[in-house]
Amino acid sequence: MSYALASALQTAVFQALYTEPAITTAVGTAIYDAVPSGDVPALYISLGPELATDASDKTGRGALHKFTLTVHSDAPGFAQAKEVAGAVCDALVDADLPMSRGRLVALRFDRATASRTDAGNGRKIDLRFAARVDDS
Repeated sequence: MSYALASALQTAVFQALYTEPAITTAVGTAIYDAVPSGDVPALYISLGPELATDASDKTGRGALHKFTLTVHSDAPGFAQAKEVAGAVCDALVDADLPMSRGRLVALRFDRATASRTDAGNGRKIDLRFAARVDDS
């Protein structure tokens, strides 16, 4: 197993999000690895936790990366966040994302959790994806 493809996978995912018209129309470039301090946009996407496990076999080294992207919204309901979350899924599920190292074998949706934040004034949707990568 190797974690060597994590950066290439992250870059490919971010590139897919940045070039998806439905996402850029909604959030512009407000897609963050680290949310900036101070004022943040009313609607944005952030990269969350990641868990990588070995998926090597006799044909080569590989890993399964389970990662979370979160849609944050200060809208009073979930509709806006759900629209963006749907666009994120459309951009990523079964996508053939080019990587600077290795290759993406499969990218699938795993689960989502929608919840209220900021004493009920905000909304967030955590989207978890599973990406199988190969370094052979």
